[in-house]
Amino acid sequence: MTDDHATHVSLLGLGAMGSALAETLVKAGIRTTVWNRSAGKADALVARGATEAASAVEAVRAGPLVIVCLFDHDSVHEVLAPLADDLAGRTLVNLTTTKPEQARQLAAWAAEAGITYLDGGIMAVPSMIGQPGASILYSGSQEAFRRHTALLDLWATSTYYGEDAGLASLYDFALLSAMYVMFAGFMHGAAMLAPAGVSAARFAEMAAPWLTAMTGELSGYAEVIDGGDYTVAGQQSLEFSNLGLFIEASTEQGVSPEPIAMVQRLIQRQLDAGHGTEGFARIIESIKHPTP
Repeated sequence: MTDDHATHVSLLGLGAMGSALAETLVKAGIRTTVWNRSAGKADALVARGATEAASAVEAVRAGPLVIVCLFDHDSVHEVLAPLADDLAGRTLVNLTTTKPEQARQLAAWAAEAGITYLDGGIMAVPSMIGQPGASILYSGSQEAFRRHTALLDLWATSTYYGEDAGLASLYDFALLSAMYVMFAGFMHGAAMLAPAGVSAARFAEMAAPWLTAMTGELSGYAEVIDGGDYTVAGQQSLEFSNLGLFIEASTEQGVSPEPIAMVQRLIQRQLDAGHGTEGFARIIESIKHPTP
């Protein structure tokens, strides 16, 4: 493995996340060149020891490892497409949030241009970078991951998921989907309680331990889903899981039932198909096989 502290890293993109990534590198004593499309974002980093490049091409040419953390896939393409010749022979790590297929497209473009490509999905907010609990998922070039693991670990726990460059993004989107649905459920509950004078802070005190306890059920659901048998004894049936009363209660409280209504629609499709006595985990079939 190479000595990452001797590696000159170029980082393109100094939004909140890019700045946090760059600051961690600088603190670790790694030679870091930074570039941002709009001026003024690099001043604090330069004061701490980073070098600001006047252009993206200057940044790319500064070292063998190029980190990209831009706004979206289109901005990555816009910045990097003209630099293919300069990136050839270098390692490119894309930490921009992109869809799995977009990551695969970037990997294919990189391979054609002679660029070693590694894609990453950041499971953290900027303040978590370099702290316990942060995680970054990687896929793409195994050699690039192996070579730079020590550097990548400065930011977060680094986990490699395979040569398919889209896998890190796929895991990222799957995990964030679960998170956002959970948050929406919490906010729905808070909205239901608000007319009764219960603060969101008070509800959070109750919800956090309850939701934490409920995560213990995930492995059981996973076992049922992987086994494909929704009739296994001990499962809560779809008939029992009918959420019609939840929707009525939400409406009576004067709040939108949309978060819980979404789950009820998934349940109802399986009820309509005659699976009412089977377990709640069967709603995954409504998700895997959406109606036209």
